[in-house]
Amino acid sequence: MNGGRSPAVGGGWDAIVVGAGQGGLTCAAYLAVGGLKVLVLEQYKIAGGCTQVFRRRGTYEFDVGTHYLGDAGPGGLVSSVYEGLGLGDRIEFRELNPDGFDRVVLPTVTVDVPKGWPQYRERMAAALPAEAAAVRAYVDTCAAIHASLRAMVVGLPDAPADPDEPFARWRTASLHDLMSHCGLSDRAVTVLGAQAANYGLGPMQVSVVTHVAMLGEFLLGAYYPVGGGQMLAAGLVEVITAYGGELRTRTRVERIEVEHGRVTGVRLADGEVLYAPIVVSNADYRRTVLDLVGPDHLPAAVVSRARRLSMALPLVSVYLAVSRDAAPPPAFNLWCFETESIIDAFAEIESGDFTEPRFAFISSGSAKGGPAAPPGRTPHHTIEVLAVAPAAHRPWLVDEDSAMRHDYRNDAAYLAEKDRIGQSLVDMAERYLGPLRPHLLHYEVATPATQTRFTLASGGTPYGVASTPRQLALYRPGHRGPLPGLYLAGVNTRSGLGISGAMIGGVRCAELILQRSMLTEVHLGKVLGNAELLPPRPPGWDPLLASRGSRSTVHDGRKA
Repeated sequence: MNGGRSPAVGGGWDAIVVGAGQGGLTCAAYLAVGGLKVLVLEQYKIAGGCTQVFRRRGTYEFDVGTHYLGDAGPGGLVSSVYEGLGLGDRIEFRELNPDGFDRVVLPTVTVDVPKGWPQYRERMAAALPAEAAAVRAYVDTCAAIHASLRAMVVGLPDAPADPDEPFARWRTASLHDLMSHCGLSDRAVTVLGAQAANYGLGPMQVSVVTHVAMLGEFLLGAYYPVGGGQMLAAGLVEVITAYGGELRTRTRVERIEVEHGRVTGVRLADGEVLYAPIVVSNADYRRTVLDLVGPDHLPAAVVSRARRLSMALPLVSVYLAVSRDAAPPPAFNLWCFETESIIDAFAEIESGDFTEPRFAFISSGSAKGGPAAPPGRTPHHTIEVLAVAPAAHRPWLVDEDSAMRHDYRNDAAYLAEKDRIGQSLVDMAERYLGPLRPHLLHYEVATPATQTRFTLASGGTPYGVASTPRQLALYRPGHRGPLPGLYLAGVNTRSGLGISGAMIGGVRCAELILQRSMLTEVHLGKVLGNAELLPPRPPGWDPLLASRGSRSTVHDGRKA
């Protein structure tokens, strides 16, 4: 299958993928094993998007967004996607404690989140004994919704026929609608909705479907990729190049070219035009519509809808390295609340108030199996502290033009606010982990402006279009773009929330192009890729170096 290569278009590529996040890379890898010659273009110097890692002083390595993945064990959907490409022996997932992969801490209750819907049901009921019946009713409904979602994802019937079935009944509701229907208090809503930073919305805004998809995935088992998140991108790059494809980093796409109503390729920032009959945009959806394609080539309704889309909330992230004489951080994740009401906490954020973060997510890559310190360097722990933040916060400059051009290093107001929030999150981490500052080796803060600068994400969010009930049902796009030859992948698509959602969406996008049910095939155990074609990994092989691509020294015509 050649995927519709057109000699008239030329250029030597069957498909061009814009953006090397997890959705774009997974789509490109499946297109490659499906017989297409694929070019992946990434404006940053490293492939991986939010799964990438970064290093400081050759010693400290931090995962940007890979804190855990659900359903990545034997026979799991996530692990099957990599195994289906022939990467089963190259990407290893380590399961977090099945009796408590997340710990939720409120001022008056602490509860560990276990694997499995039945175990979760009884653990939550025991933590909230005065509301045990309401908790069980709520969890039973969520479990039924998740069963329907699971059937859809793996290629079983698309939707329940019974209008009273829980999925059909609640698919257009907010999480708070369901929780209120079950009679849960604000305190119970906080405990049961604590993992909201996994999608960047509060219970009043987020779709029930989004919350249940996220939670249900982790209740199938929570895992971490051994060696860190960069292992995911590096393996996918190996597949793409093994099949004759190419990754070019530091290569920014200026426009998606359109002729006679269909895409014909892309124009780079340096003016070079690359041709292909298929273009997959893993870029931010608003940017794809409004900038890369442009309103002149699209129906007015598509343009208007893109302009109206609201984005999920962004994050502020603190990255810490502490010496080994500090208390070791836990291998489970901490969801720390200094309020009993997640609803009030999100109301403050949405109003733009970020005086003091009310809750945070604390994780440790080193505790879960991330890379150790290189030989001869100081042994240490790594810790990430994340908090949901307002997009409309004066010091953040989250529009793309400002994020790329603004001189942050000399903006005193920005730097002061960045450090104020960072220090407040370190304060919070010390309340739950013990003293950190006396052992501190490295401290770094990333803001919504950082996210926009590195991923060109609208609103500075890693989560894309907000998964409200209305937007999820009507406005989050599918994988077929609004023009012939244009396809969509990544976190902004209907199937693309989070790392695993973007990855599964990447497969869905590829199978739409190839007209083949690849996700179902690999979930049933079929291996489509040939592991013997993959390049060897010599001693000292580095996933970060393996993710740099073939043009890693050039960016928009300038040296790095």
